[in-house]
Amino acid sequence: MISCEKAALICSKTQYREAGLWEQFQLRMHLFICKTCTEFSRRNAKLTELCSKASVKTLTREEKYDLKIRLKKEGDTKS
Repeated sequence: MISCEKAALICSKTQYREAGLWEQFQLRMHLFICKTCTEFSRRNAKLTELCSKASVKTLTREEKYDLKIRLKKEGDTKS
């Protein structure tokens, strides 16, 4: 039987389709017995669903780099 800590890790990996078949099996067996982890898994799935619905836009690498350069330039002009 896996620990709750390991179950949480596998739960997260499963959400992003990164868990292997054996890990998924271990998680299912753990969730069958552990109601705390079952609730964690349910809430984690809900959070993932809400995040995907949020349509959050992140910066590309180039945009991050440009922003970093701009902030550095602004910091240099204030000195």
